[in-house]
Amino acid sequence: MIYITRKEHFNAAHRMYRDEWSAEKNLEIFGKCANPNWHGHNYNLFVTVKGHVTHETGYLIDLKELKVIINDYVIEKLDHKNINMDVDFMRGKMASTELLCIEIFKQLKQPIEAYEGVFLHSVKLFETENNSAEYFGD
Repeated sequence: MIYITRKEHFNAAHRMYRDEWSAEKNLEIFGKCANPNWHGHNYNLFVTVKGHVTHETGYLIDLKELKVIINDYVIEKLDHKNINMDVDFMRGKMASTELLCIEIFKQLKQPIEAYEGVFLHSVKLFETENNSAEYFGD
């Protein structure tokens, strides 16, 4: 089994808050991330697929095709967007790095696994240089 990882990048804004809480409670729980004027991150996304090398081509998946899938299903929807307001697959969800990572995995699973013998292994999302989440599926 071989594991191949593709790195992509996007910029997006979000706000951590709960409508049912007061501004004070949101500030207490989420700190600066509750800023009513939003805040942004330069995200780094790592998508890892796994499977067996096809000896005819010498690779698991054409990385140009993997790039297109990631771009079409994730980057185009997130880059320079407000995660809370503009991203269909995040509507109604807390815009945490953890939940965003899970939802990105869900967006990519079917189109990646449409390729015979290719499986989505994990999605790792860096919100900052020091903070990241990684999801391997259910």
